Amino acid sequence: MPSPEPVLETARLILRPPHAEDFEAWAAIGQDEEVMRHLGGVKSRFAAWNHFLAAVGAWHVLGFHAFSVTEKGTGRWIGRVGPLHPEGWPGDEIGWTFAREAWGKGYATEAATAAIDWAFANLAWTRIIHCIAPTNTASQAVATRLGSTLRGPGRMPAPHDQDPIEIWGQTREQWFSRRAARTTSMPSQ
Repeated sequence: MPSPEPVLETARLILRPPHAEDFEAWAAIGQDEEVMRHLGGVKSRFAAWNHFLAAVGAWHVLGFHAFSVTEKGTGRWIGRVGPLHPEGWPGDEIGWTFAREAWGKGYATEAATAAIDWAFANLAWTRIIHCIAPTNTASQAVATRLGSTLRGPGRMPAPHDQDPIEIWGQTREQWFSRRAARTTSMPSQ
Protein backbone atom coordinates (compact mmCIF):
# COMPACT_ATOMS: atom_id res chain seq x y z
CA MET A 1 0.00 0.00 0.00
CA PRO A 2 1.37 3.47 -0.91
CA SER A 3 2.39 6.00 1.70
CA PRO A 4 -0.71 7.75 3.09
CA GLU A 5 0.77 11.22 2.59
CA PRO A 6 2.10 11.59 -0.96
CA VAL A 7 2.51 15.14 -2.23
CA LEU A 8 2.58 15.74 -5.98
CA GLU A 9 3.70 18.98 -7.60
CA THR A 10 2.97 20.24 -11.08
CA ALA A 11 3.95 23.55 -12.64
CA ARG A 12 1.06 25.36 -10.93
CA LEU A 13 -0.49 22.94 -8.45
CA ILE A 14 0.09 20.89 -5.30
CA LEU A 15 -1.83 17.63 -4.87
CA ARG A 16 -2.01 16.01 -1.44
CA PRO A 17 -4.44 13.97 0.63
CA PRO A 18 -7.24 16.07 2.14
CA HIS A 19 -6.68 17.78 5.49
CA ALA A 20 -9.26 19.11 7.96
CA GLU A 21 -8.80 22.70 6.76
CA ASP A 22 -10.03 21.66 3.27
CA PHE A 23 -13.56 20.91 4.42
CA GLU A 24 -15.11 24.37 4.02
CA ALA A 25 -14.00 24.63 0.38
CA TRP A 26 -14.97 20.97 -0.19
CA ALA A 27 -18.46 21.66 1.16
CA ALA A 28 -18.76 24.87 -0.89
CA ILE A 29 -18.22 23.11 -4.21
CA GLY A 30 -20.74 20.47 -3.13
CA GLN A 31 -23.31 23.23 -2.73
CA ASP A 32 -22.59 24.85 -6.11
CA GLU A 33 -25.38 23.80 -8.49
CA GLU A 34 -23.27 24.26 -11.61
CA VAL A 35 -20.32 22.26 -10.26
CA MET A 36 -22.59 19.44 -9.07
CA ARG A 37 -24.90 19.39 -12.12
CA HIS A 38 -23.31 16.19 -13.49
CA LEU A 39 -22.32 14.74 -10.11
CA GLY A 40 -25.63 13.82 -8.54
CA GLY A 41 -26.75 17.33 -7.59
CA VAL A 42 -26.10 19.69 -4.72
CA LYS A 43 -24.90 18.12 -1.46
CA SER A 44 -25.91 19.25 2.01
CA ARG A 45 -23.13 20.05 4.47
CA PHE A 46 -23.97 16.75 6.17
CA ALA A 47 -23.54 14.81 2.89
CA ALA A 48 -20.38 16.81 2.08
CA TRP A 49 -18.99 15.98 5.54
CA ASN A 50 -19.64 12.27 5.03
CA HIS A 51 -18.07 12.38 1.56
CA PHE A 52 -15.07 14.28 2.92
CA LEU A 53 -14.54 11.81 5.77
CA ALA A 54 -14.92 8.89 3.35
CA ALA A 55 -12.10 10.40 1.26
CA VAL A 56 -9.88 10.89 4.32
CA GLY A 57 -10.67 7.38 5.51
CA ALA A 58 -9.95 5.86 2.10
CA TRP A 59 -6.43 7.30 2.25
CA HIS A 60 -5.87 5.50 5.56
CA VAL A 61 -7.59 2.24 4.66
CA LEU A 62 -6.72 1.88 0.95
CA GLY A 63 -3.75 4.21 0.58
CA PHE A 64 -5.45 6.26 -2.14
CA HIS A 65 -8.40 8.48 -3.01
CA ALA A 66 -8.86 11.95 -4.46
CA PHE A 67 -6.08 14.41 -3.78
CA SER A 68 -6.90 17.91 -2.59
CA VAL A 69 -5.64 20.34 -5.22
CA THR A 70 -4.24 23.72 -4.23
CA GLU A 71 -2.75 26.50 -6.31
CA LYS A 72 0.99 26.75 -5.75
CA GLY A 73 1.05 30.51 -5.86
CA THR A 74 -1.86 31.18 -3.49
CA GLY A 75 -2.28 27.98 -1.47
CA ARG A 76 -6.01 28.21 -2.26
CA TRP A 77 -7.92 24.90 -2.33
CA ILE A 78 -9.50 24.62 -5.78
CA GLY A 79 -10.72 21.04 -6.09
CA ARG A 80 -10.03 17.37 -5.92
CA VAL A 81 -8.64 14.86 -8.41
CA GLY A 82 -7.38 11.36 -8.24
CA PRO A 83 -7.83 7.64 -8.01
CA LEU A 84 -11.20 6.27 -6.92
CA HIS A 85 -12.63 2.79 -6.67
CA PRO A 86 -15.55 2.69 -4.22
CA GLU A 87 -17.45 -0.56 -3.71
CA GLY A 88 -19.42 -1.45 -6.84
CA TRP A 89 -17.58 1.06 -9.08
CA PRO A 90 -17.23 0.14 -12.77
CA GLY A 91 -13.40 0.31 -12.68
CA ASP A 92 -10.30 2.09 -11.45
CA GLU A 93 -11.19 5.74 -11.96
CA ILE A 94 -9.28 8.99 -12.08
CA GLY A 95 -11.93 11.59 -11.38
CA TRP A 96 -11.94 15.36 -10.91
CA THR A 97 -14.12 18.07 -9.42
CA PHE A 98 -13.04 21.71 -9.37
CA ALA A 99 -14.46 24.92 -7.97
CA ARG A 100 -16.10 26.96 -10.70
CA GLU A 101 -13.54 29.78 -10.38
CA ALA A 102 -10.83 27.26 -11.34
CA TRP A 103 -12.56 26.19 -14.57
CA GLY A 104 -11.05 27.01 -17.94
CA LYS A 105 -7.45 27.24 -16.72
CA GLY A 106 -6.25 23.75 -17.62
CA TYR A 107 -6.07 22.73 -13.95
CA ALA A 108 -8.14 19.54 -14.39
CA THR A 109 -5.85 18.23 -17.14
CA GLU A 110 -2.69 19.26 -15.28
CA ALA A 111 -3.80 17.68 -11.99
CA ALA A 112 -5.27 14.55 -13.59
CA THR A 113 -2.01 13.95 -15.48
CA ALA A 114 -0.08 13.93 -12.20
CA ALA A 115 -2.72 11.72 -10.56
CA ILE A 116 -2.65 9.21 -13.43
CA ASP A 117 1.15 9.04 -13.33
CA TRP A 118 0.97 8.47 -9.55
CA ALA A 119 -1.78 5.83 -9.78
CA PHE A 120 0.06 3.81 -12.43
CA ALA A 121 3.31 4.05 -10.49
CA ASN A 122 1.85 3.19 -7.07
CA LEU A 123 -1.37 1.20 -7.42
CA ALA A 124 -0.51 -1.50 -9.98
CA TRP A 125 -3.54 -0.48 -12.05
CA THR A 126 -3.49 -1.68 -15.66
CA ARG A 127 -6.17 0.71 -16.93
CA ILE A 128 -8.04 3.81 -15.83
CA ILE A 129 -11.53 5.03 -16.48
CA HIS A 130 -13.44 8.27 -16.11
CA CYS A 131 -17.19 8.04 -15.40
CA ILE A 132 -18.72 11.00 -17.23
CA ALA A 133 -22.34 12.04 -17.76
CA PRO A 134 -23.18 12.06 -21.49
CA THR A 135 -24.01 15.79 -21.29
CA ASN A 136 -20.80 16.78 -19.48
CA THR A 137 -18.87 18.08 -22.48
CA ALA A 138 -16.28 19.87 -20.32
CA SER A 139 -15.20 16.61 -18.63
CA GLN A 140 -15.30 14.81 -21.98
CA ALA A 141 -12.84 17.43 -23.28
CA VAL A 142 -10.54 16.84 -20.28
CA ALA A 143 -10.70 13.07 -20.86
CA THR A 144 -9.83 13.60 -24.54
CA ARG A 145 -6.86 15.83 -23.64
CA LEU A 146 -5.68 13.06 -21.30
CA GLY A 147 -5.77 10.61 -24.23
CA SER A 148 -8.81 8.67 -23.02
CA THR A 149 -11.48 7.55 -25.44
CA LEU A 150 -15.14 6.71 -25.06
CA ARG A 151 -15.44 3.03 -24.16
CA GLY A 152 -19.25 2.94 -24.03
CA PRO A 153 -22.09 3.19 -21.53
CA GLY A 154 -21.55 2.24 -17.92
CA ARG A 155 -23.51 1.78 -14.73
CA MET A 156 -22.86 3.30 -11.34
CA PRO A 157 -23.80 1.55 -8.09
CA ALA A 158 -27.14 2.33 -6.43
CA PRO A 159 -28.60 4.83 -5.77
CA HIS A 160 -27.19 6.25 -9.03
CA ASP A 161 -27.59 3.07 -11.07
CA GLN A 162 -30.27 4.67 -13.28
CA ASP A 163 -28.21 7.79 -14.06
CA PRO A 164 -26.81 7.71 -17.60
CA ILE A 165 -23.03 7.42 -17.56
CA GLU A 166 -20.33 6.95 -20.17
CA ILE A 167 -17.05 5.22 -19.49
CA TRP A 168 -13.98 6.89 -20.94
CA GLY A 169 -10.56 5.35 -20.45
CA GLN A 170 -7.25 3.96 -21.54
CA THR A 171 -4.76 1.29 -20.63
CA ARG A 172 -1.48 1.80 -18.82
CA GLU A 173 0.35 1.02 -22.07
CA GLN A 174 -1.67 3.62 -23.99
CA TRP A 175 -0.97 6.23 -21.32
CA PHE A 176 2.79 5.69 -21.24
CA SER A 177 3.04 5.35 -25.02
CA ARG A 178 1.27 8.68 -25.48
CA ARG A 179 3.41 10.33 -22.77
CA ALA A 180 6.62 9.01 -24.39
CA ALA A 181 5.52 10.18 -27.85
CA ARG A 182 4.74 13.63 -26.49
CA THR A 183 8.12 13.88 -24.75
CA THR A 184 10.09 12.81 -27.84
CA SER A 185 8.14 15.16 -30.13
CA MET A 186 8.88 18.25 -28.00
CA PRO A 187 11.49 20.57 -29.54
CA SER A 188 14.82 20.65 -27.75
CA GLN A 189 15.71 23.82 -25.88
